[in-house]
Amino acid sequence: MTVDVGVGERVLYGCMGLGGSWGPEPYGVGDIDAAEAAVVAALDSGITAFDHADIYRGGKSEAVFGEVLARTPGLRERITLQTKCGIRLPDGDRPGMYDLRGRSIARRVEESLVRLRTDHVDVLLLHRPDPLADPDEIASALTSLHRQGLVRNFGVSNMGAAQIAHLQARLDVPLVANQLEMSLYRRDWVEAGVLLNTPHLAGNGFPFGTLEHCRDHGIRLQAWGALANGRYTGLQETPAERATAALLAELAGRKGTTPESVLLWWLTRHPAAIAPVVGTTRPERIRACRDAATREPDLTHEEWYELWTTARGVPLP
Repeated sequence: MTVDVGVGERVLYGCMGLGGSWGPEPYGVGDIDAAEAAVVAALDSGITAFDHADIYRGGKSEAVFGEVLARTPGLRERITLQTKCGIRLPDGDRPGMYDLRGRSIARRVEESLVRLRTDHVDVLLLHRPDPLADPDEIASALTSLHRQGLVRNFGVSNMGAAQIAHLQARLDVPLVANQLEMSLYRRDWVEAGVLLNTPHLAGNGFPFGTLEHCRDHGIRLQAWGALANGRYTGLQETPAERATAALLAELAGRKGTTPESVLLWWLTRHPAAIAPVVGTTRPERIRACRDAATREPDLTHEEWYELWTTARGVPLP
């Protein structure tokens, strides 16, 4: 049986920051405690979907999460567990690369399951496109993982409409998610549509039609980098950022919530039903996102546009 990753998961918790350093040093009890505090804060905030990747902290992010699951009997059954594969970090003389060969996908999933201490993941995303990958080989590997019960749902990350359609044509199971960088700061996803037929489109690299394709085919859009690295809720560097931070604070005060939740509402208010991925490791900041996870986005049409144009710093064309 598959899980429904399109309903009820307004916000995901991104686990890239868990597990200590990116270096070879092993994680310790303090790293497990910190991961547990983040997981508890997420659950307290109504967030039950957790996003991983096999490369995060060299695998340590998955491993400390597995330790948290071992500490908390019954937790695995209460959450949606998602991971990604397809990126290989530099190792000695081998350069960093993308690897979606069938045998690599199978091996990476098996390694993730061991680290996460679970017998399956609810969602597996292909982390980035591999130009050398054979889509039929990818489809065969995913089908095998599904038949074995190791992965219940599949999706992609950082892919455009044509790439998704090319892969889906070879799969019997639907692709259910596409994770892209999307935020009030990284606005190319929304501006690709409105800048059409203007000189400004030349600087926009977002694959046109991807939002529409995902909406038409029931592919849930997930937004990594949704809090824009604290650009509007922490340190601001430009006049547009300072104006946006002030507007977020004003709206939050008016609506009885936090600037973080308003910032995420800007994404979830979009009709594509975007699910933000919150990656901070600070429990208090995770809890500041609670209203985004538990309430309908409380932004009017005008307020949504005001945030957009303020962050742009220039009027719409």
